[in-house]
Amino acid sequence: MEILFLCIVIFLFLLAVFDLSVGVSNDAVNFLNSAIGSKAASFKRVLIVASIGVFIGAAMSNGMMEIARHGIFRPEHFSFYDLICIFMAVMVTDIILLDIFNSLGMPTSTTVSMVFELLGATFVVALIKMAGGVELGFDELLNTEKALSVIFGIFLSVAIAFFFGTLVQFISRMIFTFEYRSRLKWKIGLFGGICATAIVYFLLIKGAKDLTFMTPGLKAWINSNTAIIILSCFAFFTVLMQLLHICRVNVLKVIVLMGTFALAMAFAGNDLVNFIGVPLSGLASYQDYMANGGGDARGFLMDSLNGPADTPVYFLIGAGVIMVVALATSQKARNVAKTEIGLGSQQGGDEMFGSSRIARRLVRWTLRVLSWVRRVTPLKVRRWFNRRFNVDDTIIEQGAAFDLVRGSVNLVLAGALIALGTSLKLPLSTTFVTFMVAMGTSLADRAWGRESAVFRITGVISVIGGWFITAGAAFIGAGVIVAAMHFGGHWIMFLLAALTIYIIVKSNRRFSKKTEADNGDVLFQTIVSTRDKHQTWPLLMMYITEQQQKFMAYAGEKYRDMTSAFIAENSGVFRKTEASLARQKTMLKNARRKETLCLRYLTREMAIEKSTWFYLSNNCCMSILYNLHRINEVCKEHVENNFLPLPRRYTAEYELICSRIDTLFADTLELMRAGDTDAISALRRQCDEIKDTISDTYHHAHDQLRDGDTAAMAVLYVYVNMLQETQEMVSSIRKYLRAFAKLRDSEFRSRRPSGSSSVPAT
Repeated sequence: MEILFLCIVIFLFLLAVFDLSVGVSNDAVNFLNSAIGSKAASFKRVLIVASIGVFIGAAMSNGMMEIARHGIFRPEHFSFYDLICIFMAVMVTDIILLDIFNSLGMPTSTTVSMVFELLGATFVVALIKMAGGVELGFDELLNTEKALSVIFGIFLSVAIAFFFGTLVQFISRMIFTFEYRSRLKWKIGLFGGICATAIVYFLLIKGAKDLTFMTPGLKAWINSNTAIIILSCFAFFTVLMQLLHICRVNVLKVIVLMGTFALAMAFAGNDLVNFIGVPLSGLASYQDYMANGGGDARGFLMDSLNGPADTPVYFLIGAGVIMVVALATSQKARNVAKTEIGLGSQQGGDEMFGSSRIARRLVRWTLRVLSWVRRVTPLKVRRWFNRRFNVDDTIIEQGAAFDLVRGSVNLVLAGALIALGTSLKLPLSTTFVTFMVAMGTSLADRAWGRESAVFRITGVISVIGGWFITAGAAFIGAGVIVAAMHFGGHWIMFLLAALTIYIIVKSNRRFSKKTEADNGDVLFQTIVSTRDKHQTWPLLMMYITEQQQKFMAYAGEKYRDMTSAFIAENSGVFRKTEASLARQKTMLKNARRKETLCLRYLTREMAIEKSTWFYLSNNCCMSILYNLHRINEVCKEHVENNFLPLPRRYTAEYELICSRIDTLFADTLELMRAGDTDAISALRRQCDEIKDTISDTYHHAHDQLRDGDTAAMAVLYVYVNMLQETQEMVSSIRKYLRAFAKLRDSEFRSRRPSGSSSVPAT
């Protein structure tokens, strides 16, 4: 049995390696976003600065792991076997949960997940112990105060961070405006001094308070001389920043990189317990059991965990190395960062979230309030504010989502609020504060315009909701897993270990494929970043063609799949296609939104000339998608009900039509790749010929539907519907070809041949 427990402890450390990787991938959003979003430096340099901060914070941490040892449960009332089950359940649940959030690109809190996993697992074990006759209550077995403080911290962090983020950024923007470079001459020294002082204060109070060199005497000296330290730092950094500005150094970039280092160091130094606290507690428990347990795993109580933790330095250095490697190599870290950057982007672009009812109501209410404010505000005041907040004067780096002023405010304010909360004993979460500060600053910067506000608010609500889901899922998941292990024994432990490894491997493979599919949007970023409007249209035309090529290839493939599945009576294809069409609809809407945004970067004359044909081409694509959806819907219902298959005499003629449709899609794709508008007229005539063929086939099938065997009416109805939708689809392709030609060549002329017939509408 001792060998079994040793294997479990080793597995806990293996899981800790995974946990460090996925945890850093998620929490990297806290200290990377502002530097990445403002392009304060290259991504490589930002990672170097953050990695140094992470390594120093992890390596110099004092290893205070009390939260995992006795912060949630009373170890003197739990046996060694109880705690091994709890620790195993916590690690398995934590890895799976954080990996899910990383894959979805949703920032969450590692502190919340660990606390509620410990609470959920301990709660279930406590129920088992009380059911087994132990005369102890929940108050004696659990420490619920910690969980309540975390819940309180969620609400407090969200409200405080968002309010101050909005307020401070509003004041900063009023001082510097969006055209900030001309206003830095004397202001930058004071601004830099305030920011650097706040960062130092944050490091002393939050980042460095638990590092090895911080002795009780040094802490006491800092606490008693805090005011002097702050004033001295302010004077020193004000002069330094002014001198740097005179030497033509971009002070704002220096502030952003300083803030990145400070937050990374604080994260690693204070949140390390979230990743290795449980395995280290498991190791300490195993060592105590082997020395004093006498082989009684279910009877030996873990009083020793009430003592202070003593973490060997090689564990801390090893954790620091793993965190740095994970930070440098993790694609999921970039995915999580993309969520916050996208929600706060000044440029607009692809909105990651849809619209919700509460977001629409909030926007409508806010617009009414702003309308009233405008009416009561004097004209001169309005003009003054509009000059200070003229977003057309925005100065941002190439490819950046927002400017350096906002990036500085994000980092400095987040650090200051976290440090202040720590000094006042308020449980402010690093994740919650940094995210909500970023959302508040983006709101103050008018990044949430009328075209994007509902999507941004929906995104914020989704992220906040995810934090509460984290708590609930962590509590329930850990509770279920620990119950299974407690009653199932070591076989369930081995099974869960294998299942965890499988889930992680599968998730990473799936994420890699998804990443490859999402990497093709570099062209869009190039378009919105260009400053020469005369160069925009060729890039935009290339982007539109690229996106619509993908759709036409998809539509042709799905049409072939559906028609083949209907003939072969394969219902599984229709179920998969139904979900695929829903995803494609979302992709089309997002592409249209992004392309519409790109139209803003054209000259006025070019935008007027091309917009009609742009919208027509998009409408044609959406119409084709609706045709595919209606074909799939009726075919799916028919096949799933096991109705009669399509008679053989109809199969041959329909396969001929499908073959011509397949050729039409292939020719359309080839024309789009070549950009040859001269071939469009011939291709449109081909569409007319296909429509005539479908029309003849339709009339024949309709006659059979009216006069034929009543037993075949159901399948003939489906067949007639497929012919109708197919012809509508061909008509949409024909319209699309003309719109595509007009987009590429304004002088294109096409005349529809007379005599073409069409299917009567039903």
